[in-house]
Amino acid sequence: MSTNYETSVGILKSQKIGFKKAFFTLLYYYLAKHLVDTPLPGSGISMAFRRFLCKRIFKRTNGYFKVHANVDFGSGINVEIGSGSSLNRGAWIGNDTIIGDNVMMGPNVSILSGSHNFNSTLIPMTEQGATMRNPVVIGNDVWIGTRVIILPGVKIGDHSIIGAGSIVTKDVPEWAIVGGNPAKVIKYRK
Repeated sequence: MSTNYETSVGILKSQKIGFKKAFFTLLYYYLAKHLVDTPLPGSGISMAFRRFLCKRIFKRTNGYFKVHANVDFGSGINVEIGSGSSLNRGAWIGNDTIIGDNVMMGPNVSILSGSHNFNSTLIPMTEQGATMRNPVVIGNDVWIGTRVIILPGVKIGDHSIIGAGSIVTKDVPEWAIVGGNPAKVIKYRK
C-alpha cells in the first residue's frame, strides 16, 4: 500500500511537473496550507509563506495577492492570479483558472475547470475518464461570495458580483450582480 506522499509524487510526475515545482507544491500541501490564518497571531508570516510558494507553483502571479489557509488548487497547472486578489479559506481552485486583479472571494468557493465523461451507459462513469479541461476566466474587480460554485468554461466579467451560495453555469456580463441556482442576473451595478 502506498503512502500519501508516494501518491502525491506520482500524480505530480504524471503531470510532467519539474522537480522544483513538485517540491514547492508538496511543501505547500504538507505544511503551508495548514498554517494559521487571520486573525490569529503569526498569520502574516503564514500568508507570506503561502504566497512565496504559490509564486513558484502557479503559471503566473502579479503583484501582491493572498492565499488563506486550506486552499486547494491541484497541482497549480495554468493557474494565474492577479494583483490584489485573494483566495479565501477552504477554496478549491481548479487547474486552468485565470483570476484577474482585485478579485475578492468568500470562504469555500469552488472553481471547477474539469468534469467527467458519462456518455456511455454500458461503462461505469468512474471508468470513462475526464472531459477536456475548460478554463474559467475571472475578470478584474470581481466579488465572489461564500460557497459559490463556478462550473467549467465560465467567464466572469469585470466589476461583477456573484451572490453567496450561487452556482454559476454560464458567463456573467461585466457589471452584473448575479445569484441563485443556476445564477441569473439580478441587476447591474452601472
